[in-house]
Amino acid sequence: MTQNSSDLLVFVLKSNMSTEFQVASILVLVGIGIVIAYIAARLFGFFGYRRSFEIEEAEIGLGDQKITLRPNDTDRQIAYRIWVELSTRKVGIPIDLDDDVIVEIYDSWYAFFGITRELIKDVPVSKFRRPDTEKIIRLSMEVLNLGVRPHLTKWQARFRRWYEYAMQDSKNRAAAPQEVQTEFPKFEELKADMLLVNTALINYRAKLYTIVSGKN
Repeated sequence: MTQNSSDLLVFVLKSNMSTEFQVASILVLVGIGIVIAYIAARLFGFFGYRRSFEIEEAEIGLGDQKITLRPNDTDRQIAYRIWVELSTRKVGIPIDLDDDVIVEIYDSWYAFFGITRELIKDVPVSKFRRPDTEKIIRLSMEVLNLGVRPHLTKWQARFRRWYEYAMQDSKNRAAAPQEVQTEFPKFEELKADMLLVNTALINYRAKLYTIVSGKN
């Protein structure tokens, strides 16, 4: 059986059109995939996209500037380790001096100071050269030096010395530490300053959580 040239021509045309249609369909699907991937990157941080975060220094008692960060994995790791320390000590969680003992709070603050300093020292200098990493480290140092240190310098030694003698007094032997500490001559002034620092550190802890989790 023979097939004339017109039939062959129709077959070739149909074959070419089908192939071109398939190729065009594939290109369209690839294009849609690229668009979806780009949107996902912007929304969920794929392909190295990093959200910007702002930290207002006034919220943590350090000034009135705003610090803008685009954290990478190194920054988030630093923030996470400091956030854990703040979240597990009487530093970044609310203080209640009706139940909390001041000397124990000071022990926790002093430990936080030392551990955070060591965490900062462990950051490689090559990482520190990145501006956003430097901002997080600088901010953490200022939280220590301008937030925690002034209170400890002013109050810790004075209170500990007074408290040591107060607890040895026979009239206080049966009293709870929470009751004895309220007799400190400048208790209300110490309390107000301690709660001010505590509030600033709670706010700093919240900012670190934002950096770590990517949630506002």
